[in-house]
Amino acid sequence: MFHREGQKIILITFFLVSAMVLSAHYFIPIPWLKIGVQLLGLVALILVLQFFRNPKRIAVKSFDEILAPVDGKVVVIEEVEENEYFKGKRKQVSIFMSPLNVHVTRYAASGTIKYSKYHPGKYLVAWHPKASEENERTTVVINTPKFGDILYRQIAGAVARRIVNYAEKGDTVQQGDDAGFIKFGSRVDLFLPLDCAIAVKLDQKVVGNKTCIATFVDEKEETSY
Repeated sequence: MFHREGQKIILITFFLVSAMVLSAHYFIPIPWLKIGVQLLGLVALILVLQFFRNPKRIAVKSFDEILAPVDGKVVVIEEVEENEYFKGKRKQVSIFMSPLNVHVTRYAASGTIKYSKYHPGKYLVAWHPKASEENERTTVVINTPKFGDILYRQIAGAVARRIVNYAEKGDTVQQGDDAGFIKFGSRVDLFLPLDCAIAVKLDQKVVGNKTCIATFVDEKEETSY
């Protein structure tokens, strides 16, 4: 199953590779060169297909958990000042996606979209400290029943050149549903309340719709013990 954002690219790649394979068959007389060109085309097609794959994953929905919005590796866990929306401190968890990861963005929690904004910008490498504030990016805020407002940010990297964001202000969204795509792109930041419990560690590999990133902490229950 492939993501709808890749359909045009997959179709174009298929025709280009088909033309390359046929041209090599008829016009390259040297056997080893002919096979090499054909294999190169097939490898290119396979890479495009795997990049736009969209595995079906049914989330176990929970108001008490924030699920990973993407596949990748946790590269940042820290308390930061979030200046675009909250204007205050939040816990940031950043997930880096390599070209081999599934690049579908999914809603990390259920709730109502309060804010959704696209920012044009630079194309610094995804792990650059300023990528979150200077790269091309979209910022989305979901108001959730337990965590209150949470923010996620899709960030383009050095290779990415297009971010797709489906979230619109006022939408009611469900945890695990398709929220967008970063074409050949690279990082998603989550900004969460200070009182939540982070459930992942640095360098941990996470799976979108499956891995719990943070859990809700009920202060009333804690003080009752």
